[in-house]
Amino acid sequence: MGMATRTDTQSSVPHVADSHDLIRVHGARVNNLKDVSIEIPKRRLTVFTGVSGSGKSSLVFDTIAAESQRLINETYSAFVQGFMPTLARPEVDVLEGLTTAIIVDQQRMGADPRSTVGTATDANAMLRILFSRLGKPHIGSPKAFSFNVPSISGAGAVTFEQGGKTVKERRSFSITGGMCPRCEGRGTVTDIDLTQLYDDSKSLSEGALTVPGYKAGGWNYRLYSESGFFDPDKPIRTYTKQELQDFLHREPTRMKIAGINMTYEGLVPRIQKSMLAKDKEAMQPHIREFVERAVTFTACPECDGTRLNEGARSSKIEGMNIADACAMQISDLAEWVRGIGEPSVAPLLATLRHTLDSFTEIGLGYLSLDRPAGTLSGGEAQRVKMIRHLGSSLTDVTYVFDEPTIGLHPHDIQRMNDLLLRLRDKGNTVLVVEHKPETIAIADHVVDLGPGAGTGGGTVCFEGTVEGLRAGGTLTGRHLDDRAALKETVRKPTGTLEIRGATSHNLQNVDVDIPLGVLCVVTGVAGSGKSSLVHGSIPAGAGVVSVDQGAIKGSRRSNPATYTGLLDPIRKAFAKANGVKPALFSANSEGACPNCNGAGVIYTDLGMMAGVASTCEECEGKRFEASVLEYRLGGRDISEVLAMSVTEAEEFFGAGEARTPAAHAILGRLADVGLGYLTLGQPLTTLSGGERQRLKLATHMAEKGGVYVLDEPTTGLHLADVEQLLGLLDRLVDSGKSVIVIEHHQAVMAHADWIIDLGPGAGHDGGRIVFEGTPADLVAARSTLTGEHLAAYVGT
Repeated sequence: MGMATRTDTQSSVPHVADSHDLIRVHGARVNNLKDVSIEIPKRRLTVFTGVSGSGKSSLVFDTIAAESQRLINETYSAFVQGFMPTLARPEVDVLEGLTTAIIVDQQRMGADPRSTVGTATDANAMLRILFSRLGKPHIGSPKAFSFNVPSISGAGAVTFEQGGKTVKERRSFSITGGMCPRCEGRGTVTDIDLTQLYDDSKSLSEGALTVPGYKAGGWNYRLYSESGFFDPDKPIRTYTKQELQDFLHREPTRMKIAGINMTYEGLVPRIQKSMLAKDKEAMQPHIREFVERAVTFTACPECDGTRLNEGARSSKIEGMNIADACAMQISDLAEWVRGIGEPSVAPLLATLRHTLDSFTEIGLGYLSLDRPAGTLSGGEAQRVKMIRHLGSSLTDVTYVFDEPTIGLHPHDIQRMNDLLLRLRDKGNTVLVVEHKPETIAIADHVVDLGPGAGTGGGTVCFEGTVEGLRAGGTLTGRHLDDRAALKETVRKPTGTLEIRGATSHNLQNVDVDIPLGVLCVVTGVAGSGKSSLVHGSIPAGAGVVSVDQGAIKGSRRSNPATYTGLLDPIRKAFAKANGVKPALFSANSEGACPNCNGAGVIYTDLGMMAGVASTCEECEGKRFEASVLEYRLGGRDISEVLAMSVTEAEEFFGAGEARTPAAHAILGRLADVGLGYLTLGQPLTTLSGGERQRLKLATHMAEKGGVYVLDEPTTGLHLADVEQLLGLLDRLVDSGKSVIVIEHHQAVMAHADWIIDLGPGAGHDGGRIVFEGTPADLVAARSTLTGEHLAAYVGT
């Protein structure tokens, strides 16, 4: 009896291994965090809130997740670590209780033209194996169904040492790939409009070339004018057949040009290699504009845009080839796969079915596997990345999500919430950075950062339950139950933009009149055809300013001043005040500190270990040569100006000796979109997603256009910032502009003058107009999913 009692007493004391149920962070100082110390419960759903730029991502991604990944990488051998990205230890005193972190971020998927939804999720790999085993006729291994593998064969003699003798043997090899030889697996072929490359009435020396980067005097230009194949003073239209051939299509040829050994190549292949091999989305705006003008992309006539050669298309399972399977809507493809009952490939079919069902479950059943990955929106890309984790048997993992509800209709947010809770209930720690009240509401624990953004943020304002947050009086707590009211009166349109017979992607012959001169919101569930309607039918260009969700490109040398073009008028003002040339005031040009080349820090690469960045001793991190810092404007040197916040700089350049109207106008736009706290010289790589989106909006506001098309401008915006955005949209409309917004946020819908709702579902269940009218009519009718959610939101 005594023995049994003693055992019972022992078992009531928790095992020491079960005491580690918190992730402890002490003294985090990454980016703008100010010695943050918090404790996060494990196996719970914790939501991090706060205004854009308050330090949420710095805490969750750059501190907790980064250290977890670094520690996992350290478990590999030095040889393997040499192939992995090197990560530095975050600036934090103590990090305890970490578990393996799986990061699902908002980074757009690779914009490589060869990347599709299928290749990004392993669904294509499984389909290729399936067709190589069951397809009739049998044409080869899985490579024979891949549009990234060309068919090649070769033969020849090989020489090798064997048993002390030199042996010669004839060997031959062949690889059967699935790549279409005409379009090289891209699905499209390009035709170049020669009239956009040059003006044939001029000679080269008169500046006939009109391609960006081929200005007279530059190397690209001299390659042709000094090649000796044709007379640079002769108009292009008078060239002989041979001269025109050399000018446009000559194969690469090594030769001396202007005394330097160079490779000469015809203009057309050169442009194809330098511009057309890149994805259009990743190009600089002026080059993209040129490519859109000069190049027509048409579906490859040989493979009908399927990217696959005839062999791959000839092999079928139950009358379907792999190209047909990839072109089907995923929800339909899942049904087709279910119908294949072949025991020899049962494990493969089970995994493929699970992957395809996960697409449907996560609300992406409307995609097809051949959809290029670069065309997915940020929210879609993030959900595609989630797919591989849904059926995972791993537990006690930390899942880190960055605004998983981006691009989701209120109807879809409920689904996303269920997924997050399912991951938690399997025994995982789920950390979510989020602004939407619907997702904050399901949290077990909330961490609110702030109180402001940038230098005004970086502290923990609140930690606790959702109820505690509501009562806590922080900025997030106060705005959590905000509800925008419907407008009592709506503006009257000044005209209409007619769209007739729109059929791009899943649109089903849509006719719609978009009112101009008002705030018009286009909404509908994810995948209903909103972007296809707006971006496909309203081309950016003549009087249309389009701000999409594309990521901002920029290295650590780029900052808000360089990105917005603000640095140009500032450099000119400094140069004029001091009687020197503007290039001195650029840290990427002549004014750069010679020791660190204008980077402000010196990087030491330590191979497999994390590299070390130390502040440059010569310029003390100011990035400029000492002599440049002696030149002043309004009593400040260039490094002091770049250290100013937008608000300070707006005042500085607005009046007095430093008055610069061009700079003041750009700073005014940055303040308008709520970026007053950013410093002008802050590297773009340190900006949060919401800040980048607004920086882009500010640059586009400078463009002259009567119609603004905005794609989900509330992305990454805190509830309090949404009000400011609505004010900005109102000011744009009141100044005589037409604003068309693709949006899911109910506050923006309620504030609209006119709503166009697409649906009723996604993919081939969508693509139709299910409502057009005022928000009040939509709420009264409640005839669509959007109507029901908007009615619940405004509380009618």
